[in-house]
Amino acid sequence: MVTPQPTDPGFGVYIHVPFCASRCGYCDFNTYTPGELGSSASPHSYLEALEQELELAAAMPETQPADTIFIGGGTPSLLGAEALARIICVIERTFGITPGAEITTESNPESTSPEFFEKLLAAGFTRLSLGMQSTAPHVLRVLQRQHTPGRALAAAREAKAAGFSHLNLDVIYGTPGETDQDLERTLSYALGTGVDHISAYSLIIEDGTAMARKIRSGELPEPDPDVLAERYQIIDTLLSSAGLEWYEVSNWALPGGECRHNLIYWTDGHWWGAGPGAHSHLGKRRFANVKHPARYARELSAGCLPIAMNETLTAEEQHMEKIMLGLRLRRGIPRDALSPAASPLVEELSQQGLIEVSERRIRVSEAGRLLADGIIRDLLLAEEEQV
Repeated sequence: MVTPQPTDPGFGVYIHVPFCASRCGYCDFNTYTPGELGSSASPHSYLEALEQELELAAAMPETQPADTIFIGGGTPSLLGAEALARIICVIERTFGITPGAEITTESNPESTSPEFFEKLLAAGFTRLSLGMQSTAPHVLRVLQRQHTPGRALAAAREAKAAGFSHLNLDVIYGTPGETDQDLERTLSYALGTGVDHISAYSLIIEDGTAMARKIRSGELPEPDPDVLAERYQIIDTLLSSAGLEWYEVSNWALPGGECRHNLIYWTDGHWWGAGPGAHSHLGKRRFANVKHPARYARELSAGCLPIAMNETLTAEEQHMEKIMLGLRLRRGIPRDALSPAASPLVEELSQQGLIEVSERRIRVSEAGRLLADGIIRDLLLAEEEQV
């Protein structure tokens, strides 16, 4: 079974690295290629601004020493091991880092090496997340990924050889042209590296991306929801048989391999997000930084936190988020988290086999995972209709 998680997930620090060597066709993240940035920003100006933000943030009364750190992007590995180590040193000097903290960085396989992994381990990193997506060449071409099919697998083995015991591989399923056999081979190869965590996400077509334009023009077919459901079942069957159990709808891990940082998000915990476009959640406040690296650096050079959006969550909004996030987790939510108004629907969903109800908790069933978003929406609507 998946290791039970503590009630208090701790305090997290997220660092957003906004740089990519090229843009993948499906990606709508806040990232910039060298051609898009020009001379307006650079890794050097970014690192200086990031250090200023962390110093200002650590003075806020709501912040705490970091129990988890996650460096994401973008492509953090483009900064190099020395720069990533510098970020950890700055967090330790400003926020502080608790003993036994989980420290993760995302890395793209093509910008890693055995030496890179060795330096990260020496700098205190405890976990790596590698973008694999697929091992099928034609799938990688459609996604416009730059690495070769075997590079992610080689990178995972290099990281294990360097001494990392916690490794994640990211998989995307449902890409136009992908077959069941492509997905099965990808998962088989991933499991063969000995990683203790796999994240698998269905392809989502985001407005404004190159892939969305190709689908709109008819160059690519739109993903079929029924095929996506079948692929999810393939993933769950193969990973479960290998000992990786789901603990969040899109994430599977060996016991002890769960991502503690992401559990802070999913359990409505608190974190500071630093970097262009990063989001934070402290108490009832949710806020986000300006997106462009050049403006981000300018505001910090003037001594100001670069916050572009700031809101205070109402009790109703906090309740909604706890239900939305909690029901995506294997452990579910406390039974009394839903108001009595939802009880008839809870009973109906239980009889349909879509949720499992115990004396203390409610969680989605195996069949319910495929319909989790709809189940959550219906439960929240049931509460609202009785208000």
